[in-house]
Amino acid sequence: MTERTRRLSRRNFLLTVGAGGAATAAAFMARNSGSNSQGKDKKRATRGYQASEHVSNYYRTTKV
Repeated sequence: MTERTRRLSRRNFLLTVGAGGAATAAAFMARNSGSNSQGKDKKRATRGYQASEHVSNYYRTTKV
């Protein structure tokens, strides 16, 4: 094998790996975007900051 042939085959291998990774990421995103549209509102209501007794107690104890 010549140096040029080795370089080209390495280059093709890296190109194939990159394209395969991009295709996998696209398939993963397409699969997840369809399933999240139904239960998105329920998850939004329970996510985020919630002022509970525990949190209020923490803020009370940090006052100087």
